[in-house]
Amino acid sequence: MKPVIFGLSGPALTPDERAFFADVEPAGYILFRRNVVDRAQLRALTDSLRDLAGRDDLAILIDQEGGRVARMGPPEWAAFPAGPAFAKLYQAAPMSAIQAMRANAQALGLMLSEVGITVDCAPLLDVAQPDTTEAVASRAYGTDPMQVAALGRAMLEGLAAGGVVGVVKHMPGHGRAIVDSHHDLPTVTAPAEALAVDIEPFRTLRHAMMGMTSHIVFQAWDAERPATLSPVVIDRVIRGEIGFDGLLMTDDIDMKALSGTAGDKAASAIAAGCDLVLDCWARMDEMIDIAGRLEPIAAHSRARLDRAMASRRAPDGDFDELIERRDAFLALA
Repeated sequence: MKPVIFGLSGPALTPDERAFFADVEPAGYILFRRNVVDRAQLRALTDSLRDLAGRDDLAILIDQEGGRVARMGPPEWAAFPAGPAFAKLYQAAPMSAIQAMRANAQALGLMLSEVGITVDCAPLLDVAQPDTTEAVASRAYGTDPMQVAALGRAMLEGLAAGGVVGVVKHMPGHGRAIVDSHHDLPTVTAPAEALAVDIEPFRTLRHAMMGMTSHIVFQAWDAERPATLSPVVIDRVIRGEIGFDGLLMTDDIDMKALSGTAGDKAASAIAAGCDLVLDCWARMDEMIDIAGRLEPIAAHSRARLDRAMASRRAPDGDFDELIERRDAFLALA
């Protein structure tokens, strides 16, 4: 098994993809809108990935937060609210917001489990600041780390009840970035004392099974390398100060915050201490480059992956009742 999660080019595996993936055996896959048509198609796609891998516990990921970040949507699937809706309610009624988020996430989990998706790249634990880039601010759970952690915990618990593993992101925090790492490399100049606020939600939820790094340079910790490529940030901050010992994956290495070839970036991320590389765009030449640069997955990384996937439980709950419960709480805001 190679320590990488690959994207797919379309709604079904191509012959070239099938042959390549069978040979390389990636740790998992991530789905986007280009891979999604309807329930029957999506279930057939995820079943084909499990059959190819020969594993029922295969990690099949999607970014399904709600709001602007939703790969599955109307008319086939329900639309879900983004983080700020729950943050607004939290200001008026914290416990109602937590219950709303838990019901929301459980419904999300049921929706994903129905089509064979096993991992959702949520919750987002970035603590918003006044100048946080809109790419994060429009999705954040608030400006108070305790609130962010409380809503994040509810998201993890709800997803788990729906049969899905959550991924806390973007470690060690994206809230101070004022540019979008999809397009540019953010640099955070805040001192380590101020960054304690950013890492607090991650420390609170340090026992999460999966986490995702951020492509951000934190001058207080490593002025030369973004967190994804920094052994200092990963070992000292994420594994050390935060205390996270779950499966650590990169954010998409194709994002423009990182420079170099796909293989260079992948190899550097693994060398820095990430367990898995996330490569989303299904470009065969880049996937071949990555696979050629990566050694088989390390034993400790495989153990973290297996532990995370073994944590999944049978989906539970009634989708319509959960949505009705969520909406009743949100109406209180």
